[in-house]
Amino acid sequence: MTLRLFDTHAHLNVDAFAEGLDETVSRARDAGVEAIMVIGIDVATSRRACDLAAEYPGFLYAAVGIQPNSAAEADVGDFAIIEELAGYPGVRAIGETGLDCYWDDTPIELQHVYFDRHMQLCRDTSLPMVIHMRDSGDLIVEQLKRQSSVPPGIMHSFTGDWECAKTCLDLGLHISFAGMVTFKKSDDLRDVARQVPADRLLVETDSPYLSPEPLRGKRPNEPARVEHTLRCLAKLRGVSAESLAETTTENARRLFQLP
Repeated sequence: MTLRLFDTHAHLNVDAFAEGLDETVSRARDAGVEAIMVIGIDVATSRRACDLAAEYPGFLYAAVGIQPNSAAEADVGDFAIIEELAGYPGVRAIGETGLDCYWDDTPIELQHVYFDRHMQLCRDTSLPMVIHMRDSGDLIVEQLKRQSSVPPGIMHSFTGDWECAKTCLDLGLHISFAGMVTFKKSDDLRDVARQVPADRLLVETDSPYLSPEPLRGKRPNEPARVEHTLRCLAKLRGVSAESLAETTTENARRLFQLP
C-alpha cells in the first residue's frame, strides 16, 4: 500500500536539483509524498522556494529565512526581503533559523540576533518556524525560554537527547526526524523518537543531505526516500507504517495551516 507522506524539510532549491526537478517530484508523488516544504537558507534560496511553490502549487510549499550559517554573509537589507517574501502565496513557514555550534561561519551572538528576528516574524505573520539545531540544543532551549511567547514550530532533523526534546515539546514545538534516525549507530536518537507523542511527530529528508538507510551515502537524497525514515519510526514505535504516515502527514498539514 502506498503511504501518505509529507516531507517537512527539503532543499529542492539548491544546485543538486537544478536539473531533473520534474523527475524528482514525479518520484516523490509515486512514493506517496503528497506535499513537500522547500526550505530557504538565504535570500536567493528563499526566492527560489517561493518560485517552486508557485510552479508546483498545492504540492510544494515554501519556508523563507536566513539559516544561522548564512547570517554572517547576509546584507543589511536581506532580512527585509525575507519579511516581504513571507507574504508570498505558498509560503507556509519561516526559516530555517536557529543556532549552529558545529560550524564557525557566524558568530554566536549574531546567530542569536537572527533567531530572535525570525521568531518575531513568526509572531507577525502567524507562520510556524523551522529551527536548525547542530550541537546547540541547550542554547536553543535557553533562547526559547527567554521569549515572551514561543511561536509554533519544528525542531528540524532533531539530534538532541530526551531532556531537550521534552523541553521543546513543553514549549509547544514539533519534533522532526530525518535520515539519521535510521543509521545503525543512532540508538540514542531512536530512543528519543520512540517517546515523542504521536501528535507532535514529523518526518523529513533534509534533501539533498542525510540519505536514510538502506541508501546512506547515496546522494542526492530526495523526498521519495522519506518513506524509509517513516517506516523506521513506525517499526520502533510498534505501529503500522500506514497509520504513522497518516498521523505525521496530518500533523504537518495542521502545523502549516494547509487544507
